[in-house]
Amino acid sequence: MKKYLVLILGVILFACTQQTGYEININLEGGEGQILLEQRGTSAWIPVDTVEIVDGVAILEGEVAVPGEYYLSVLGQREKTIIFVENEKMTFIGKVDSLSMADITGSATHDEYKSVDNKIKKISEEYMKLYQQSREVAAAGDVAKAEELMVQVNEMYESTNVLQEDFIINNPASYAAPYFLSRIQHGKEVKDLDELVKGLDPKLGTVQSIIDLKVRIEQLKTVAVGQIAPDFKQNDVDGNPIKFSDIYSENELTLLDFWAAWCGPCRAENPNVVAVYNDYKDKGFTVFGVSLDREKEAWLKAIEDDNLTWSHVSDLAYWQNAAAKLYAVNSIPSSLIVDKTGKIVAKNKRAEELRATVAELLD
Repeated sequence: MKKYLVLILGVILFACTQQTGYEININLEGGEGQILLEQRGTSAWIPVDTVEIVDGVAILEGEVAVPGEYYLSVLGQREKTIIFVENEKMTFIGKVDSLSMADITGSATHDEYKSVDNKIKKISEEYMKLYQQSREVAAAGDVAKAEELMVQVNEMYESTNVLQEDFIINNPASYAAPYFLSRIQHGKEVKDLDELVKGLDPKLGTVQSIIDLKVRIEQLKTVAVGQIAPDFKQNDVDGNPIKFSDIYSENELTLLDFWAAWCGPCRAENPNVVAVYNDYKDKGFTVFGVSLDREKEAWLKAIEDDNLTWSHVSDLAYWQNAAAKLYAVNSIPSSLIVDKTGKIVAKNKRAEELRATVAELLD
């Protein structure tokens, strides 16, 4: 009988001490007001919980279905810092004016994230120094040296993508893998992206970002090289509807260019597109611009300022642009080239790659 009583007591004690949710003990120097825990949504932040800070201390409690990416901030302040929350006792020790420097313990997923993020930050510091050197030598007139430094910058930046991809491949069951996959997906061909997702542990199939990514992959397959580009219609700068097929059917090659006046990289690429257009428009090359702008005046001014003399359309719906959603565009600049039949023959060719591709197909 005593043995049974001991056994029952042990079970009760285990049940009382077993962690069923998360507990984040926060010690925040200089912290006042409320701590906010939230998630990044598709188009807005999603609040999860708030708690009062008393003498710099607060405790967030709850439960997550699976470990995942959340963000902590002081309510009303802009700075947020990432924290991978799982159903464990966690600690967050930091200062209100430097949240990203906080020491976070108790989450194995967060530890895995930090192991990669620390390496990325170190490389980023190095290539930003080289970038600054490049600007300085360019200003001094040494263009060749500036370009040489920029090659190193690009190589180092690409190495951070390799770090993240290696983590995904080598840690397919880590709940940090979906985060890194979301960061590198934009530069991936759909075939490579599909392989990375299929290589993940099946348990990650319940993570929302992976669910969303699988949907995106299927959509990307419909606009991959070799497919017929989906047709669409939007209004031009004068409010007249133009069909994409009416443009490409009248030209040998058409660059479908997703851009916006507010997009710095897009504006930086525009001179390259203009140069290729001017050199090859008489051989059957044209551009069809789709703007993800919200303000018509800014859109029209950018067209004029950048000398973009081809056809332009937009529904002025920002990231909800119907054509951009049809083509699974979630970063710009984004582009593809179609032939006279609407067949997609190339994607995301920029600068000299764009010129070389057009030259190969038209010369």
